[in-house]
Amino acid sequence: MSNVMPFRAVRPRKDIAKDVASYPYDVLNVEEGQKLAAGNPFTFLHVEKSEIDLPPGSRSEGDHVHEMAKSYLKDMIGRNILIQDDRPCYYIYRQRMGNHEQYGIVAGFSVEEYEKGLIKKHELTRTDKEMDRTRHIDIVGAHTGPVFLTFKARKSLDRIVASIVAETPEYDFTADDGIGHTAWVVRDGSLIDAIRNEFARIDALYIADGHHRAAAGTSVGKLRRANNPAHRGDEEYNFFLAVAFPHDQLRIMDYNRVVKDLNGLDEAAFLKRIGGKFLIAENFTEKSPAAHHEFGMYLGGRWYRLTAKSDIYREDDPIGSLDVSILQNNLLEPVLGIQDPRTDKRIDFVGGIRGMGELERLVDQAGFKVAFSLYPTTLDELIRVADAGLIMPPKSTWFEPKLRSGMFVHLLD
Repeated sequence: MSNVMPFRAVRPRKDIAKDVASYPYDVLNVEEGQKLAAGNPFTFLHVEKSEIDLPPGSRSEGDHVHEMAKSYLKDMIGRNILIQDDRPCYYIYRQRMGNHEQYGIVAGFSVEEYEKGLIKKHELTRTDKEMDRTRHIDIVGAHTGPVFLTFKARKSLDRIVASIVAETPEYDFTADDGIGHTAWVVRDGSLIDAIRNEFARIDALYIADGHHRAAAGTSVGKLRRANNPAHRGDEEYNFFLAVAFPHDQLRIMDYNRVVKDLNGLDEAAFLKRIGGKFLIAENFTEKSPAAHHEFGMYLGGRWYRLTAKSDIYREDDPIGSLDVSILQNNLLEPVLGIQDPRTDKRIDFVGGIRGMGELERLVDQAGFKVAFSLYPTTLDELIRVADAGLIMPPKSTWFEPKLRSGMFVHLLD
């Protein structure tokens, strides 16, 4: 059973929604954020990534940054850049990327269910990042960026959503990156009850993206619960902001790897070493694999196809059968010496949206020696890992499109 609550969102005026909506805080560095914010006084980046407004040389982490975010949010509400709905609502959020569309339900999701493992994760969080986002939520008094959730699709819920999106949307704009964002406000009490009842029949939710936001939202909920002697269980801090999409609408893109050297080997010796675990084919013109357990490799200006030999993995192993694990356990670690891809500075990761040309550029021009293209992890694999209570290797999934921040804000105070 999933307890999913409507809430009174703080959200942009219709006429400036495109200007307000921003990328999440964790996909931009400060310089990129400053460039995007230039000339746009409405952008939610001033709240979501307030360090872009610090004077040069200032410390970019700490409570002073979150106090700035709080001040910006208060100012945006005070100037009616952002307005709050007068009653609790659900919201339908559609994203369109090329021919791909996905429809998510924006709501408050239960901190208690996260604590009980009913909202399942597949990644580890970094303590420093989780603590910083916890301070942000607690000081600002709001969830400013949504967690990206998924659930096993239900046709009955799809039909309810379809009836809602047949009406005129509240927002409908295409961002500068070409991604379309459309939203509907669900005010009707019967539709709210129908959506809530559908989620009550869902056994588990899964975090697709935003593990640090989910963990931080839960930490704030626990903190405020402990400090409230009159705690009831229905306070806003008992729920964190998320958008939940049916699993059959989502698309995971490939998450590729580049390595700076061959660990002391020349190309011939390197190819000989990996030939013990992989079948190697030259002239891989497709560059990107079309099936599980195949990999593209760009080395010395040439593309190769690597096919994992069947004796190096077990299909009944939820982790070991992942392509990211096969590559790590049989090539990156034993041959290239990448022991911990989270911390090793010799390896970098490239989201599939950047294409094979980016892998070639990094090897040909940017100081990397070899690149690997991977077949995307699937939603079924993600759910299998999460259901088993396991953790995927780092950088296993790359979801596109990304959720925008600022379209829906959940106030805790």
